Amino acid sequence: MNKTSLLAIVSALTLSAAAFAADANTYQVTGPILELTDTKIVVQKGKDKWELARNADTKVTGELKVGAKVIIQYSMTAQTVEVKEDKKAAKAADKATPAAKPAK
Repeated sequence: MNKTSLLAIVSALTLSAAAFAADANTYQVTGPILELTDTKIVVQKGKDKWELARNADTKVTGELKVGAKVIIQYSMTAQTVEVKEDKKAAKAADKATPAAKPAK
């Protein structure tokens, strides 16, 4: 096996491992920190302010301080889900189901 083939195989394995390591629903925001507490980080992204929650499990590399430029990896996770009844669909289902006939 020549060096080019070996390099191509190693590169492919490295890239595929990195793809599996990242969560499919992971996003990134970059900007300076405007506000910092134990439970949140507020970052300026263009004209918008992004407020992200943080906790003891948040991995931090370097020193967090107001004004520092940061790259934050985050994901969106549902906290609660409430299913609302679709009144139109329920009404349509009632019309589609024939009414029971009284017994003779």
